[in-house]
Amino acid sequence: MSKASGALADQWKDDPPSRHLWDVSAPEYSSAQMPKAARPLAGIRSARGLEAWMLVVPVDAVMLLAPALWALDAFPALLALSVVSIGLLVGRGRYRAKLHLSVLDELPGLLSRGLTATAVVALAFVLRHDATAAIDFLGLAATSIGLLVAGRFVTTAVILNARRRAVVAHRTVLIGGGELAAEMATLLERYPRYGLSVAGFVDDGDRCEASFVTSHLGAIEDLELVVAANDIEVLLVTEGHFDELQLLDYVRKPDCSACDLLVVPRLHAFHTQTGHADHIGSIPVMRIRNPSLSGVAWRIKRAFDIAMSAAALLLLSPILLACALAVRLEGGPEIIFHQTRVGRDGRTFACLKFRSMKPATEAESATKWNIGTDNRVGPVGKVIRRTSLDELPQLWNILRGDMTLVGPRPERPHFVERFSVEYTRYAHRHRVPAGLTGLAQVSGLRGDTPISDRARFDNYYIENWSLWLDAKVMLRTVGEIFLARGR
Repeated sequence: MSKASGALADQWKDDPPSRHLWDVSAPEYSSAQMPKAARPLAGIRSARGLEAWMLVVPVDAVMLLAPALWALDAFPALLALSVVSIGLLVGRGRYRAKLHLSVLDELPGLLSRGLTATAVVALAFVLRHDATAAIDFLGLAATSIGLLVAGRFVTTAVILNARRRAVVAHRTVLIGGGELAAEMATLLERYPRYGLSVAGFVDDGDRCEASFVTSHLGAIEDLELVVAANDIEVLLVTEGHFDELQLLDYVRKPDCSACDLLVVPRLHAFHTQTGHADHIGSIPVMRIRNPSLSGVAWRIKRAFDIAMSAAALLLLSPILLACALAVRLEGGPEIIFHQTRVGRDGRTFACLKFRSMKPATEAESATKWNIGTDNRVGPVGKVIRRTSLDELPQLWNILRGDMTLVGPRPERPHFVERFSVEYTRYAHRHRVPAGLTGLAQVSGLRGDTPISDRARFDNYYIENWSLWLDAKVMLRTVGEIFLARGR
C-alpha cells in the first residue's frame, strides 16, 4: 500500500465514515465484517500494474514477422502487415483482456482484421510491383495469420495461469450489496480465472446479503476513500441500496475515474447483444469506457483547433469582412458583441459574435433569453443567425484557447447557475471546453429548444468523446450551414 493509502487507512481507523454500519459492539457483526478500508488487505499477492497487452502485443508482432526467418526478402512487406494488423487490433481497446478469456471467442475478430491488413498490403504490392509478387506475399501472410492465432493460444494460457496463481488479481470493489453482489463475490472467489480479487462492497443499506460473503466497506459516498485506501483497480456495479444518479458523480471522482468500470446489466438474464460482451460465470458484464478528457488525443484535438481556426480566419477573411460591413450598415457601431460565457471547469471568458440585433443594456444581455424571432433582429441579423455566420468571430476564441471547435455550446453565467439547479447534470457539461459547434446543435437542438435535451446530448458527447466523433460533428455542421438550419 502506498504512503497516501496508508495515511487514509489510518484516518479510517480513527474516524471511519458511516461507523454505525460496522459497530463491533453489535452482536450481529463479526470482526470479518469490519471495513477493509481501515487496514491493509491480507492475502493479496498480485503484481499491480501488469496488463495483458504487455505480453500480447509483443507476441503478436513476433508471430506476424516470423515468416521473415525463411523469406528475408519479404521482411518489409511482413513488417507492413504487422503494423497494420496490430493497428486494427489495438483499435477500441481490443488489446484489453476480457474477464472470460477464450481464443475461440476472439478468433473471428483476429481472422477478419488479419485478412483486412493482408488485403491492404497486397493492394500496395499490386500497385508498386506485380501480381506475382502479391501472390507470393499472400502465402506468407496466411502463415503469419496462422502463427498469430497460435500465439494467442500461448498468451491466453499464460494469462489464465497468472490469474489462477493470483500473480494477476486486480483489486475490486463491488458497488451494491444485494443478492447479485453476493453471487458475484462468490463466483470471483471460486474462479480466480477472471483475474478479480474482491476487497468488499459499498452500499447505503444497513443489512446487505453480500455481507455474508465479503466485507461491507462503507456507504456509496465513501467510495473514493475506499478506492484510495485499498489500491482498488476495478469497480463492479451490481445492485443494492444506492442512488444511481449519485453514483454517476462518485465514479467520476479522480481516484475512481482511474479504475476500470464494469456494470452488470439490470436485466442480466437476457442475452447481451453487443460487440464487446463479457461475462463472469453466466452473468453478463459490460465494460464502461470512462471519458478520456486529457492525454495525447486531447493534445491532438488542441493542435487541430489551432491549425483549423488559424486557417479559417485567413480563408474566411472576405466573408468576415462582408459580415462586419453588413452588421455595421444595419446596426451601427459595435460590430463585435462581447458576452461573458462559461467554459471548462466553470471559468468565464469573453465570447465573440457578430451583433445580430440592436444593442441592449448589459443587464439585459446577461439575463434575457433571446431567440431569433425577437423583433429587434433585423434582416441581416436573421441571415447571419440562420447561416451561423454570427458565430465566426469565435474562431479567435478557439485560437486563444477559450473554446474548441467541437464541444458543448457556452452559456451565460446567469443561465448556467439557473439551469444547474433546474436540470440534472447540466453543470457536467463544463468538464470540457465550450465549442463553436456541438452534437446537440447538429442534432437540431438550437435556439428555443429544451435545455434538458441539450444537456443530455452534451453529456452524451463527453462520455463518448473521440476524435472521430469530433470529425462527424464537423461534417454535419457543414451540412447545417449550407442548409441554413440555424436559429
